[in-house]
Amino acid sequence: MGCEIDAITEDETYETCMEWRTDRGASRVVIPVNVTILMMMRRMPELREAAALGDLVLADGLPLVWASRLVGTRLPERVNGCDLMARMLADGGDRGLRVFFLGATEEVVTRLVELTQDRHPGVEVAGYRNGYFSEEDYPDVIRQVRESMADVLFVGISSPFKEVWSCRFRAELSVPVTLCVGGSFDVLAGFVRRAPRWVQNAGMEWFWRLSQEPRRLWKRYLVNNSLFVWLLAKQVVLGPWDRKGDRRGGTQGPSRT
Repeated sequence: MGCEIDAITEDETYETCMEWRTDRGASRVVIPVNVTILMMMRRMPELREAAALGDLVLADGLPLVWASRLVGTRLPERVNGCDLMARMLADGGDRGLRVFFLGATEEVVTRLVELTQDRHPGVEVAGYRNGYFSEEDYPDVIRQVRESMADVLFVGISSPFKEVWSCRFRAELSVPVTLCVGGSFDVLAGFVRRAPRWVQNAGMEWFWRLSQEPRRLWKRYLVNNSLFVWLLAKQVVLGPWDRKGDRRGGTQGPSRT
């Protein structure tokens, strides 16, 4: 569907990010992709381009893992951005991890900082800022992040902004690892209740979120999920052929599918 996804496990992703965090000569961006983001790429070329520039593109949803099996290019497992962030914070104390939180409201991000300092004392919060800023504020935000000397920047802002902004300014931010995590700040700060594990394992976390905010999310999920099922069915029937009948090419490496 126009997006290359890395065939990588959560363990491999975690270890890769922890290795990258010590390399201050590079600025890498990790982009989790779910069905909603995948469908957004079809009408937002800037989001599609950002995903193509991501150093790791993760299957953040079981429907993508299941779909990969149907089209014959198996992804090993789901790699959820919120789970990855939580794991990095939980284990980062032993590695002297320095983090910067960028996103959510002032109340949410402040609470997240407090909980991180309380529960993960070995993790150093190098800085934080809410996600409500204009283009005029970009230089100031970039300066704050760069001067913090953080190892990992967590960007808790909605799509497509977080992916596009993170890739556009990666060099100026000068952070070894930037992880785009969307609404994870609200979950880890305790403002939003996440779906039970059995719901996640059933691939129905989207339905849980819909039940939490039906008025805001019903149209998004109705349109995106329906389009995804239609495109998947067409790809299963027709195979990976473009309109000219040629095989798609140009993968970015052996780990991408």
